Amino acid sequence: GALTLRYELRGDSDGIRIPDPMPPGAADGLWQHTCCEAFVAAVDGPEYHEFNFSPAGRWAAYRFLACRERDAGFVPPAIPQSRFQRHADGFQLTAQIAPELLPPASTFHIGLSAVIEAADGGKSYWALAHAAAQPDFHLRQSFTLTLDRP
Repeated sequence: GALTLRYELRGDSDGIRIPDPMPPGAADGLWQHTCCEAFVAAVDGPEYHEFNFSPAGRWAAYRFLACRERDAGFVPPAIPQSRFQRHADGFQLTAQIAPELLPPASTFHIGLSAVIEAADGGKSYWALAHAAAQPDFHLRQSFTLTLDRP
């Protein structure tokens, strides 16, 4: 019942700033550096969950009651797992989200995204879809992948 995601980046790996490895654990602000993200929503409600995975081993899990309306009292009932592998031509990050971390639904709308920090500190923002002129991963119109509950 877990949701497993695999992110692959191909390109000049020397041009990408990868955070140094750290002990796994929860952390805020991961999006300020290279990280992979997933936004998971029930198809029939405004609630969604956000997951951030840093190549350093850190993670974040949030619940939102509506667009950008974060549930400050949310305590993740499980720990998402991730594994990072650097390659000569990029990297791969595999993440596994336990079923109890997912919204209660039989079908999900999912937005997959990544923030890539360049060696010079510049950032680029990648997603399956950008529903606005500027990247905004929280927009439900950008949750373009539909998936039945695993």
